[in-house]
Amino acid sequence: MRKKMYQNVVANHFREHSSIYLFVVVLFLMGVIFGAIIVNSLSFTQKEDLFYYLSQFFGQVSDGNVAAANDLFKQSFFHNTKFIGVMWILGISIIGLPVILILLFMKGMVVGFTVGFLVNQMGWDGFLLSFVTVLPQNLIIIPVFIVASTISVAFSLKMISRQFMKKVGQPIMPLLGRYMFAFVIAVLFLCAAAGIEALLSPILMKSVINSF
Repeated sequence: MRKKMYQNVVANHFREHSSIYLFVVVLFLMGVIFGAIIVNSLSFTQKEDLFYYLSQFFGQVSDGNVAAANDLFKQSFFHNTKFIGVMWILGISIIGLPVILILLFMKGMVVGFTVGFLVNQMGWDGFLLSFVTVLPQNLIIIPVFIVASTISVAFSLKMISRQFMKKVGQPIMPLLGRYMFAFVIAVLFLCAAAGIEALLSPILMKSVINSF
């Protein structure tokens, strides 16, 4: 019974905010495409310099000289939690609405640039490498960021309508409570993603690099 109730809440949420989700997903994909395009606009020297540092890193991974899993976990978890924490604050601040969208676009751009650069420089090997290093944790991180962005945008729009259009809606405290709860759930998912990035990704990366 409780499980069905949660499913209904989730279904209603996606139905109510479907237009925002569509906009946010398209914006993220535009960021990914833009990031991949930037790779082609780099000069030969810039690509050579970047690939040199990348090769040094791959050499360290191959030799097993990577950060401890504990350090990788902390780094990934705190980086991603800070990202959605900023989104949470921007959602409350009303004026932060455009910044939320810019942050999501930039996240997409980073993903697009990373994958695009690896493929551009290493071809099929680069695609395989990006598949095992970028994809596993991002299967969780990207949906979390998209949901977090949508919730922040929706909350910000509700605050704007209350503040400037003087619309009377639901009391603010239950809305704020649900908003906080959603981000607590998001942090738990990011914890799982950090675990994958710290434990699984280095193993996959090392096995792929050693197979080159």
